[in-house]
Amino acid sequence: MANMEIRKVQRSGGSSLIVSLPKKWVDATNIQKNDAVGLIIQSDGTLLLTPNTTGVQLQRKKIFMVDAGTDRSLILREMVGAYITGYTEIVIRSRHRLPADIIEQVRNFTVMSIGQEIVMETDTEITVKDLLNPTEMPIENTLRRMAVIATKMSEDATTALRDHNSSLAASVIERDGDVDRLQWLVARQVNLIFSDVNLSRRMDIPVATASGYIQIAKIIERIADHATKIARNAIELTDIGIENGICESIQRAERDAMAIFRAAMEAFHSGDLEKANTTIGHTDNLEERCREVSSLALSFDAAHAIHFVYIADSLRRMGDYSADICEHTINHIVGSHP
Repeated sequence: MANMEIRKVQRSGGSSLIVSLPKKWVDATNIQKNDAVGLIIQSDGTLLLTPNTTGVQLQRKKIFMVDAGTDRSLILREMVGAYITGYTEIVIRSRHRLPADIIEQVRNFTVMSIGQEIVMETDTEITVKDLLNPTEMPIENTLRRMAVIATKMSEDATTALRDHNSSLAASVIERDGDVDRLQWLVARQVNLIFSDVNLSRRMDIPVATASGYIQIAKIIERIADHATKIARNAIELTDIGIENGICESIQRAERDAMAIFRAAMEAFHSGDLEKANTTIGHTDNLEERCREVSSLALSFDAAHAIHFVYIADSLRRMGDYSADICEHTINHIVGSHP
């Protein structure tokens, strides 16, 4: 963390107050005499100084050098990392011809990410640019879309179990990638806001609010992960006869879990403190539903019973994560009101 520089405010002329700029900052930004700078008053009383007065999004380039020995899994993770941290241009470069498996990973990356397109390709270099305007993808809308997908995944996973439908379960597993892509997009947009004060202003999202969006997106992604786990367990149970009402019990628990999740997201988007608090209390009923499922699982042989127990645990965890959304909402509301 940078040290704070203390400077005295001085008077110039009759009523003007001035303060000198730190030399390190002047040198780093190449500010010259008579150049214009932007001053933005923050809600907490601080004053933000920026050399970017045009409001144009800052452009950042990341170059990765590769060769025949480059780990293809690592280069994919590095590209995802560059995307999430806000680089607007990613260049994959080699001193010789680009290996075929690296080219394939670059194409995989553009499919996995949102707004990333190959704009230039030669034998030795591929350039990927961000073609998405962050202001055209409101973060709250992305969170809503993530929540809709996760909710449908959960419903379909328990339906697949009831109907012995392995194709539907496989579809749930595949959709987990859609939630991951959107979670990366939220993380990217928040990191762009952190690094570009003008973008924060244009999107009307304070930095403190933006940091909470990453937390909510991660929670939704984890709920989708548990829907995926339910689908995987459903596939393991496809070929056995399921009696004793356990499917009905699981579906009741799933409906309770998703009702809590929907209420938590409604409280978050509306900033409803009372709703958030009330929703947390509903997790007790879900806990009872999940214990009922685990109890019914005891009538199956151990190899099958364990899958039902895993399903019950995933449903309980969904409720816990929804409660985390409510707690974040309460903390944010309390913290933003003096």
